[in-house]
Amino acid sequence: MFRFHEHDIFIPMVVLEELDAAKKGSSEVARNARQASRLLDSLIGEAGQDSILAGLALPSAGGNGSPGRVFFQTDDAGHALPASLPGGNPDNNILSAAIALQREHPDTSTVVVSKDINLRIKARVLGIRAEDYLDDMVLDDATLLYGGMSELPRSTLEFIGTESRQWQQDGRSYFSVNEAQARQWDPNQCLYAPGSGNTDFIFRDMGEDGAALESVRDFTAKGSTVWGIRARNREQNFALNLLMDPDLDFVSLLGTAGTGKTLLALAAGLTQTLEDKRFREIVMTRVTVPVGDDIGFLPGTEEEKMAPWMGALMDNLEVLTDSEIGGEWGRAATNDLLHSRIKIRSLNYMRGRTFLNRYVIIDEAQNLTRKQMTTLITRAGPGTKIVCIGNIAQIDTPYISETTSGLTYVVDGFKSWRHSGHITLLRGERSRLADFAAEELA
Repeated sequence: MFRFHEHDIFIPMVVLEELDAAKKGSSEVARNARQASRLLDSLIGEAGQDSILAGLALPSAGGNGSPGRVFFQTDDAGHALPASLPGGNPDNNILSAAIALQREHPDTSTVVVSKDINLRIKARVLGIRAEDYLDDMVLDDATLLYGGMSELPRSTLEFIGTESRQWQQDGRSYFSVNEAQARQWDPNQCLYAPGSGNTDFIFRDMGEDGAALESVRDFTAKGSTVWGIRARNREQNFALNLLMDPDLDFVSLLGTAGTGKTLLALAAGLTQTLEDKRFREIVMTRVTVPVGDDIGFLPGTEEEKMAPWMGALMDNLEVLTDSEIGGEWGRAATNDLLHSRIKIRSLNYMRGRTFLNRYVIIDEAQNLTRKQMTTLITRAGPGTKIVCIGNIAQIDTPYISETTSGLTYVVDGFKSWRHSGHITLLRGERSRLADFAAEELA
């Protein structure tokens, strides 16, 4: 209601009926319906019938011109629909009200705004202008989403080779860049030189010391691994550098199936939890949205209920514990150790919690809404790192698209924060079968 600025809003009576029907229960939809009803109640307040007929003024939301007004349907819209669309259906009642408005106010543009695609189609067929609700979209097109990586311009490479100041700090190599060059990049953006060389950098905003490029650590080398895992391509190497960086509190990884998102996140988490002692434990969660038909309620504790949804975790732990040292006994002992330091948590019980010194992995984050994502990330206490992984091309939640997903929201929102990093993994490394399927069957 508060996103239409200077435009007037007309709410058909059937919309209030729909809100009333949806308010029961403890779901997110029911909570939103109750909140919408409270907002309408506070807007009406003690207004009389004359004020309601004249329209209730909306608070200004920063638009151009005076704020709009809210009107409620107070009389029957009549039989404005064709015989092929009987008025018993809620959508058809909305269309009937829109046609009645068009006839009553021919000099005013009447627009039906809805997330319901079929309602918009029927409206256009009947000659009514219809639009999607766009305020919840992070981007106009998912292809515009920040990728976290770009090629270094030739001028910057020449500057690094001739004029750049070089220094060492905490075992890392830095190269200075001038302000004009630095203005092109976001903090912790991954940069690479064309070709197959190891000229890869991460842009660091050094504050008072100026902007600098940091040479990335090469995790593709055999002697430099993370929990026994080597990066197989440039993007995976960038991902491991971001995941292992203690100065980054938030890291997001996007990529298609088989690009190694979960494996890299787990390997980095285990190294920093068990070897570096940077975190107390790993917490892993995901939204429980089935791909096919739901299998119903699951018995057991919170972890036991979540276990069927954590197949990706189990598959990757199998890879990470596949060591020849110690044989079967050694693998069993390692498995027990890892399971004792990895906690599986449900999203349903996250509100009100605070994670201290935890490494939190949010798997399948593309299925989360903006509000769910905000709820999860605000659980982070001191010393906690959050890693969001997902593929916005595989969204299973109804009413969420690539441009409205919570994962898209945080990737775009965090890109300018100096304590966050993002990388989109491009090449699949699972198997030649998986790579072919991802390319040809998409």
